[in-house]
Amino acid sequence: MGGEAWLEGRAWQIAADEEALWIAAHTRPGLAITSAIPAVFDAYATLLVPDCEEQRLSDNALLALLRAHSPDQPWWLGYLETGASSVVFPDAPRVRLYSGWDYVLVKAGPDQAASWRTYAAALPWHGALPELIFPLDHSWLVSTLWDDDWRCLGGPTSLVTGLLDHPQLEARAVALDEDATPPGHHAR
Repeated sequence: MGGEAWLEGRAWQIAADEEALWIAAHTRPGLAITSAIPAVFDAYATLLVPDCEEQRLSDNALLALLRAHSPDQPWWLGYLETGASSVVFPDAPRVRLYSGWDYVLVKAGPDQAASWRTYAAALPWHGALPELIFPLDHSWLVSTLWDDDWRCLGGPTSLVTGLLDHPQLEARAVALDEDATPPGHHAR
């Protein structure tokens, strides 16, 4: 059951399991991109999370591209409960995804994605962004799995092309049947 949680003087909608069913029903454990992203998009990519000094620049570049591909609609922000990073709303109900991991999933937007969690209150290899981000219309999805130091993304070809061409982002296109682990990294 979802509900509401208060922050910044207002109530924010917290999702129930139903909002994440489209992800849970179409992802399977493994090394393919479909371990994090359902096979419903035109294109897929992985995006490295850079070291601390460059995380803020990379995060801002990613958010700008995502914002351009979902103007004027709210986003669902998912904060993974790791025990080592902030879920922003500690008393909120959880949504279970992937390998039984709990997320606080809140309807907000890009401004909140950029500001609700500090870099000090996040896993260093994830950065401050939520581990799960998607717009209300489900036109794209960004997911950072528990132990990964990269993000997986599915969405329109124009979004993936924007990631690949952006000078502040280290991204690579990934096919559905390909190991999504970036070269030089290890899936855990």
